[in-house]
Amino acid sequence: MKNFDSYIPSWFHDFVQWGNDLIWTQNLIFLLLLAGVFFTISSKVVQLRWLPEMFRVIFEKAETLEDGRKGISSFQAFAISAASRVGTGNIAGVATAIVLGGPGAVFWMWVIAFIGAASAFFEATLAQVYKVKDKEGGFRGGPAYYIERGLGQKWLGVVFAILITVTFAFVFNTVQSNTIAASLNEQYEFSNVITGIILAIITALVIFGGVRSIATVSSFIVPIMAIGYIILVGYILLMNVDQIWPMIQNIVKSAFGLHPAFGGAMGFAIMQGIKRGLFSNEAGMGSAANAAATAAVSHPVKQGLIQSLGVFFDTMIICSATAIMLLLYTDLQFGADAEQGVAVTQQALTTHVGEFGGIFLTVAVFMFAFSSIIGNYYYGQSNIEYLTKNKIVMFIFRILVIGMVFVGSVVQVQTVWDTADLFMGLMAIINIVALFGLATVVFEVTKDYRAQRKRKLNPVFKIENLSANFSNIEAWGDNPYKKETKEVEKTKQYQSSENDTKYEEPEKDTFENNNDESDHKDQ
Repeated sequence: MKNFDSYIPSWFHDFVQWGNDLIWTQNLIFLLLLAGVFFTISSKVVQLRWLPEMFRVIFEKAETLEDGRKGISSFQAFAISAASRVGTGNIAGVATAIVLGGPGAVFWMWVIAFIGAASAFFEATLAQVYKVKDKEGGFRGGPAYYIERGLGQKWLGVVFAILITVTFAFVFNTVQSNTIAASLNEQYEFSNVITGIILAIITALVIFGGVRSIATVSSFIVPIMAIGYIILVGYILLMNVDQIWPMIQNIVKSAFGLHPAFGGAMGFAIMQGIKRGLFSNEAGMGSAANAAATAAVSHPVKQGLIQSLGVFFDTMIICSATAIMLLLYTDLQFGADAEQGVAVTQQALTTHVGEFGGIFLTVAVFMFAFSSIIGNYYYGQSNIEYLTKNKIVMFIFRILVIGMVFVGSVVQVQTVWDTADLFMGLMAIINIVALFGLATVVFEVTKDYRAQRKRKLNPVFKIENLSANFSNIEAWGDNPYKKETKEVEKTKQYQSSENDTKYEEPEKDTFENNNDESDHKDQ
């Protein structure tokens, strides 16, 4: 198994390399930036204007499902997507970006996170609009669903479902388990085989417990590891408070090639920052939309706001935490020949806080990577359910996921990383095209949400109140949940009292800016 790569023909390596050069170097970066800018402008910078609203809705209780059980809450769905976003890319990926692209790469990670938050809002809102009910009484959805039901292109939905299943459930989980095994072996010389067996057993216990167990585990792990990470960074900042401002200046100057040491590295900074930022927060890739669809919320826009917040959480907090630790590390080396990845982060932590740093990183890598395994599995499960309802196929899929978790612990996975880049690139292209095609749906759903919030109501999605064609919507009827809240009754009473005008623009209040009179009527 150690010589696994020798069994792969050279033409496959050449094809993967050619595909990655074509997609990532020449096309995808530009397409993702274009999409982020378009969605930011067309939504009137929704990721900034509605930031307070994001914090309001994230702690709302889940709606009650038809069988009387509570559905998955906004926070739990947020945790599932964060579990996938917050992986080894936040530790090893950021280190590699800085080493290869210089401090300026951090700035471009912030930029891509800001505009990517708008893309995340669009894809998560669409995932909620076109979600379907699953066999457990909850919901599932994602790009495959809104491509078929919104665009009417089932064949393209099938292609996307296959791509995301292979990319996340198999390939990326292999990378995550390999990182855990490498970290334990480096710190404690722990056997990779034993690590693989333990990870496979734990993964089996979680994924055979169903999506609610995934939500429970994710909502427990993610806050703990994030809080621990932030506390450690806060301590390091306090110990180096005099260097914070010079460090920020260094980041900005390097981003534009103004720092003497990185004058010719602006291109590398942009490329590394954007690529690592996109891999980390997944905005526009379509992956996090699968988790967004599971939430039992009263209006699709609520989960769109939550997923937008998730991009900020990943890049602005977790990735920035790693960047701060690295840039305050005085022995940090730059360039292709310098050490990269998790080893750099481990050295920085050890320098800042002593031997405890190495131990903490080992624990952090395990928690970050294992939470990613859980989130990645769910993305695959949701799309397998889209492709087929056959229980045998689902069982085989779960066994393969468990097997790949073990395999990833004991083999080198550079080839599968390159293959994952190719699959993820193709997946992102399909999703972005779908987002452009369904943008008008998001505009109208957002208009509906805004109108209800201005009237001080808890927004409730009623398809009969919108002019767009929602004939392919399954989960949103007159009453998609068992019990209606008082706010829903209040909304009904208000709507029934209106004369034929559905949404008159009310007087302005503090919910949004005074420039928001236009509502994309011509789009």
